[in-house]
Amino acid sequence: MPGAQAPQQIFTIEQLVALNPYNPDILPDLESYVEEQVATQTYSLDCNLCLLRLYQFYPARMNVHLIIKVLVKALMALPATDFNLCMFLIPERLQMEETFLNLATLAHFLETSRFREFWDEANRNRDILEVVPGFEQALQGYAIHVLSITYQRLPRSILAEAINMEGLSLDKFLEHQVNNNGWALEKGGKVVVLPLNEDNQPVLRRNTADSIPLEHVARILPVLV
Repeated sequence: MPGAQAPQQIFTIEQLVALNPYNPDILPDLESYVEEQVATQTYSLDCNLCLLRLYQFYPARMNVHLIIKVLVKALMALPATDFNLCMFLIPERLQMEETFLNLATLAHFLETSRFREFWDEANRNRDILEVVPGFEQALQGYAIHVLSITYQRLPRSILAEAINMEGLSLDKFLEHQVNNNGWALEKGGKVVVLPLNEDNQPVLRRNTADSIPLEHVARILPVLV
């Protein structure tokens, strides 16, 4: 049709980042995408890193509230190292502010499996964390991941502390895990049995003597007598 304009090509956020990651014109799209990730409980590390890099180049356009949301989302991605990757791109002056120090403390407690201290600190920072739906569930999942690569059996009390759950809520959680994920309970529910995996069971290592053929041993013995 004469005079008709060609349809405008529409790119996804990921495509925009791949095509022109240093173009400040994509900042509004990246910022909107952070809010979309929060609302839909999705996640894109590459897009969030791109946003933080652009903030480095254009500090006047920096949105601190969005950076906090990016960091909370990165915490939720543990055991991946996303949080540290994001922190490397944040100006040092900003890292020294209370909110960012608190987030770094939360990350440290998680990375060192100090779950009781983590949940206590998280409770003191609910105003920061509750703006991102799914935070508690994500970090409970991380705690379970850590326990599952460490223990075959553990006291119910250790599990309760790690996932910040007790009473009826913990009972329902355990019932779900037993029915759906291969967990078991022993000693009247006081001990939780986790499924075996390649990390939580000891590997019997053969020593050098085990690998020596019997006929070689037979030749050595007369010499030793």
